[in-house]
Amino acid sequence: MAIARVLISDPVADECVALLRDAVGIEPDYRPKLPPAELLACIGDYDGLIVRSGTQVTADVIGAGEKLRVVARAGVGVDNVDVDAATRRGVLVMNAPEGNTVSAAEHAIALMFAAARHIAAADASTRAGKWERGKFLGTQLTGKTLGLLGLGRVGREVAKRARGLEMDVVASDPMVSEEQARRWEVELAPPDEVIARADVLSVHVPLTDRTRGLVGAAEMARMKPGAIIVNAARGGVVDEAALAAALAEGKVAAAGIDVYAEEPPPGDNPVLTSPHTSLTPHLGASTREAQELVGVLTARQVVGYLRDGSIVNAVNMFRIDPKVAARIAPWQDLGEKLGSLQAQLLHGAIERIEITTAGDALDDESKPILARAVLTGFFRHFLEAPVNYVNVAHFAREKGIRLVESAEDDARGFRDLLTVEVTTSKGSRRLAGTIFGERRPRIVFVDDYMAEVRPEGHMVLFANDDTPGIMGMAGSLLGKNGVNIAYMSMGRDAEGGTALAVLGIDGPMPDAVLEKLAASKGIVWARRVAL
Repeated sequence: MAIARVLISDPVADECVALLRDAVGIEPDYRPKLPPAELLACIGDYDGLIVRSGTQVTADVIGAGEKLRVVARAGVGVDNVDVDAATRRGVLVMNAPEGNTVSAAEHAIALMFAAARHIAAADASTRAGKWERGKFLGTQLTGKTLGLLGLGRVGREVAKRARGLEMDVVASDPMVSEEQARRWEVELAPPDEVIARADVLSVHVPLTDRTRGLVGAAEMARMKPGAIIVNAARGGVVDEAALAAALAEGKVAAAGIDVYAEEPPPGDNPVLTSPHTSLTPHLGASTREAQELVGVLTARQVVGYLRDGSIVNAVNMFRIDPKVAARIAPWQDLGEKLGSLQAQLLHGAIERIEITTAGDALDDESKPILARAVLTGFFRHFLEAPVNYVNVAHFAREKGIRLVESAEDDARGFRDLLTVEVTTSKGSRRLAGTIFGERRPRIVFVDDYMAEVRPEGHMVLFANDDTPGIMGMAGSLLGKNGVNIAYMSMGRDAEGGTALAVLGIDGPMPDAVLEKLAASKGIVWARRVAL
């Protein structure tokens, strides 16, 4: 058996090194805090690289790794790894997302207690020789309502511990069904309701374009007087300037913060001088147990891949037959666009995603690839971690979403057809597309409305009563507000029934214009999307 050499360039738990040393066919080289120049000079000798957050795995490092087959991050994020460069080189990138779940949840609970009982301020006061018992009147958590934005791995662990504290737990997560929430003894509600009802609001979502500033000034204005905010998830989800203002005004009673929009936070970050705060330097995963578990999981994954070819928690790529990939490349692009459009039209908690192929071009070899293409386009709107064909099915299973893959003979008048139907707690929506010629993807059905839509750029979709004047009104409204229509496609279910319009526009539609359109007479619903 050939020996696979693995470089460990950041400090890891002893158990990680020991597991690698004991593995048959693996030769570890533990060189923590390896300088960048030395890493670049020696990486060509190794088959695997294990890092934490200290080592920057740049495109140059990956390019110099002539033998490199896997980069493993002993932790959750892979911000310090150039995943695109690794993918281009065929280097597998792994992480260990499960290892710090409990520690992160415990830290959120600790911040909750610290904020409720003014621990940091009381500690500083006592050390200064004061005895200000009356100044630090706290809040009891038992009997209070914990609001959770996000019910992923950490959010669920926080909920479990909050129930042990006899708190009521209400949460919002579009990826969680009512059945799952009942199993976890959590009440589901829309985000606005969670924010309004929470005595303590704790965020547990990734940082994406959708979640940046998720809890801002408007949200804090709707909170109960005396509410507490905890952020041990990602900096930027809570607007720090708005939080500082709400704390100063007394609208928010206290806050526990572990993560910041910029880390370490600059001296002018207003949260640093805000009253009634408990602040920690991103310590969510900083426990001996978490570091040990993360190290062990990472070592096992690297051994499994280098020795046996097994792949666990990969974040970039899996091998597809080159001939099949070349043949279905335009269909993969269409699948991702259909998934992305479904995500942006989503309403309600997701229960099921059904992907149906019809036609000779979409054969058995292409079906699993197209299913992952659809899921990749869909989940990129909800997850901070890199989403690709390797890990996206895992995310679907983790969220408890039922995935159905099927084939049928009826292509509804087309040679080949790819259909994506998403069922949520609010109903279902079906989109279908095809390829015209060799490389022209088109969306041809939105529910039962026939259309011909180029899946690219900015668009606005709306359903309306099929009565005269609606399109003129919509066009006039957009024109008056500086929104230029590039093209339009329309369909209807029956004369005098309901019609659908898809307008391609030159840029994103402003919130105010979309709200005016949605509120206009005869409009059933309106959505803006970008593909």
